[in-house]
Amino acid sequence: MATKAYILIETAVGKSRDVAEALRALTGVESVDAVTGPYDIIAIVAAPDLNAVGDLVTAQIHTINGIVRTVTCLSVGTA
Repeated sequence: MATKAYILIETAVGKSRDVAEALRALTGVESVDAVTGPYDIIAIVAAPDLNAVGDLVTAQIHTINGIVRTVTCLSVGTA
């Protein structure tokens, strides 16, 4: 079973569209939504295990130009 996480993303002013497009191009990113509130984008990612999620976030998502901050929320099951 894959490990699923919600990535809450704050972007620099005017960069949300560029960041969303870059996220959609990444393998493992299942969904990208623009949202209101303290974050600009929420992405849902899935990977084989926790280490793979960590690699995806640190090596690929954090390097996207325009991302200011992220918070990763691991899914622990369905309610």
